[in-house]
Amino acid sequence: MATATTPNVRLSLLPAAVGQAGLRGAIASEFTKLRSVRSTYWTLGALFIVSVGLGIAISAGMGANLVNNPGNKAGFDATQGSLGAFFEIGQLIIAVIGAMVITSEYSTGMIRTSLTAQPRRGVVYAAKAIAFTSVTLVISLVTAFVAFFTGQLMLSGKGVAASLFHIVTIPATAQVSCGPGPGKGGGPGPGGGPECTATYFGTDVIHPSTVLTAIIGTALFVTIVALIAFGVGAIIRHTAGTIAAVIAVLFIVPILEHTLPDSWHFDIMRWLPDAANQVVSTTVAGNGPGHLWSAWPQLGITALWAVVLVGIGAYLFRKRDA
Repeated sequence: MATATTPNVRLSLLPAAVGQAGLRGAIASEFTKLRSVRSTYWTLGALFIVSVGLGIAISAGMGANLVNNPGNKAGFDATQGSLGAFFEIGQLIIAVIGAMVITSEYSTGMIRTSLTAQPRRGVVYAAKAIAFTSVTLVISLVTAFVAFFTGQLMLSGKGVAASLFHIVTIPATAQVSCGPGPGKGGGPGPGGGPECTATYFGTDVIHPSTVLTAIIGTALFVTIVALIAFGVGAIIRHTAGTIAAVIAVLFIVPILEHTLPDSWHFDIMRWLPDAANQVVSTTVAGNGPGHLWSAWPQLGITALWAVVLVGIGAYLFRKRDA
């Protein structure tokens, strides 16, 4: 009798199963997947190193150019310069991980295991999007701030470095005059080149709030691009195909539309997802393309692309076989 009842006694020690596996558990599972894959660390590390490293190199180069060409100080946007590598190359790098987050499970067949553990497909899809977006936003914000501060360090002492802590004024326009100077052998300028001086007119005022908006806006843009790649990945379900499609939308199509007549080009450009990167990082009034909307409306267009593509991906994720 004791032997017969022992299994029942053991089972009674386990808590009763209640409820369904919910979104919180699915999100925790997706975070675990992201942490356990080496490609996540390699890709995010590449995003940070390339964006910050190239930002430093670009800012240092621009600083050296200002010494030889003082007229370029007029209208110089130091914030945009330090963030340029991040929003131009960073969006390409982050698109790779956006694609891999969902397509890698299809290539390995792990998607069937995931859907067996959590049959509610909408929950799985939402958990993937939430976990991935959270990680991308954090690393994008960190990268943007580090790229900004290191870039301004390279520009310190040039009179154009932007700041998050005080107002900065830069020349609005400049008139440059070049003439012979004391060069080698009586030649013009130092080293034999012409000696140029700049006369400045007016000022552009850059507020810390404008700089902060540019940094955060750039991080948001890169994050939204990652979501666009995620949505395309859910639609195509193939890593290489997804990356090719995202590159086409973000880089190739904008180049092709430049060949159109200006009346078409200007109207089409503001509806493309990449257009926001030209205005969200701008801190000097008038430096952005005049045919685009301001930063937040233009960023909203990029977000609209992400919403549509992620929405289509969600629909197909629920309807198609794994």
